Amino acid sequence: MAVSRTNLAWATLLDLGPPEGGRRRLHDRLAHALRAAIRDGRLTEGAAVPPSRALAEELGCSRWVVTEAYGQLLAEGYLSARVGSATRVSWTPDAAPPGPRAPREPARPAVRYDLAPGLPDLRAFPRRRWADAVRAVTGSAVHYDLGLPDSAGHAVLRTTVAQYLRRSRGADTRAASVSVCAGVTDALVRTCRALRAEGIADLAVEQPGWGRLRDAATSAGLRVHPVPVDHDGLRVDDLARTPARAVVVGAAHQFPTGTVLSPARRAGLVRWARDVDGFVIEDDYDAEFRYDHPPVAVMQGMEPGRVFLLGSVSKTLSPALGLGWLVAPLALTPALRAANLVAAAPPVLDQLALAAFIDRGWYDAHLRAARRRFRSRRDLLVRTLGAQVPEGRVAGTAAGLHILLHLPDGTDTRGTVRAAAAAGLRLADLDDYRPDRSAGRALVLGYGNISDAEIPPAVALLREALGSPAASPPTPATAKDPGDR
Repeated sequence: MAVSRTNLAWATLLDLGPPEGGRRRLHDRLAHALRAAIRDGRLTEGAAVPPSRALAEELGCSRWVVTEAYGQLLAEGYLSARVGSATRVSWTPDAAPPGPRAPREPARPAVRYDLAPGLPDLRAFPRRRWADAVRAVTGSAVHYDLGLPDSAGHAVLRTTVAQYLRRSRGADTRAASVSVCAGVTDALVRTCRALRAEGIADLAVEQPGWGRLRDAATSAGLRVHPVPVDHDGLRVDDLARTPARAVVVGAAHQFPTGTVLSPARRAGLVRWARDVDGFVIEDDYDAEFRYDHPPVAVMQGMEPGRVFLLGSVSKTLSPALGLGWLVAPLALTPALRAANLVAAAPPVLDQLALAAFIDRGWYDAHLRAARRRFRSRRDLLVRTLGAQVPEGRVAGTAAGLHILLHLPDGTDTRGTVRAAAAAGLRLADLDDYRPDRSAGRALVLGYGNISDAEIPPAVALLREALGSPAASPPTPATAKDPGDR
């Protein structure tokens, strides 16, 4: 039987060899070729082999030949099959012959409980509704939606985001001023490049604060000036003493202190921007999760001509989606896009799925359920800390997905983080978010990605870690970065 070699990939992969005087049957030759491809690593463990009908068509033989070959390799253990799933390679060659064993480092302990900040409740991701949104837009997208994407983002999502921010966050925006991006880091890099192109070389950031914001600013060529934060938020008087003409601020919920910028500071910050002919970059971090008072409107609504607004779904849905937005002053939007010519928007179908998810009311429903769940979880964490760590003082509870646990002076917070990590508990030291160690000792405790049932045993491990800090040398902190936002 002549064998067709029309499929170049499989023709290269499978060398069926000569028929050996007609004594070797074709299904034996196919089984031999597949076995050789698996043994030498061309077909790796877990790889799916083609359906028997498809491979028979590609090789120009009967389907019986392929099923016989597959059956032989299934019996030998090279392949495995399950009902409703593809037939897959189930064998792998040794990577190298045995040799002297190198000394092995002790395995890092598995994370049993996660009290580090930065993640929402990933167990509660609305998988079914998100899948429904993806399925709907995949079926309804017109042909030109599947072409080269607009670097500013799809018009449908920009319109949806503008409407959502107007009704839920009190923003003063329209679709023309919205750019879709991959998250807050991406949005900040774009903003900093645009400001640099406009002649602004100095940027102020909050201290303590999110280190990736500083990195994003310096990568865009800006000089960074830290400004302290107190119980009312960013200290505007200290900001005025820097050469900065732009500042990044978490007005609704500052990370990591959890403070809310006071009304007087908000007004002072707007006056500062007008006085220096500068700009405020508002990081709307965790703003959707406010528990004890009505949500605070964004500063952008007070002064849309001088405030950039940065947001994402990383803390409301999942950072895996990589979807965020940037609202720029309308007059600066052309300069923003001109300064970021190579910036790429997220995949168009993902953008359309988010637009559908919001338009159908599913995003609002998800946020309502999440607020109830996080409020209850926050209360449980605070009560448990009060009972087991009475020397601690809790702060930053009004909003967001984390709190601060202030501890007595002299507490070895770094040792506590190490001891907790050795027991499988992830924590973060407040010093991880400021360049120099401070006299005040505190831990940043996230409660987004932990279940209610896990909080009591997690706090019990924290209690033990506080009593017996790790004696090993300092190692990189377990959670310095809350992830992209």
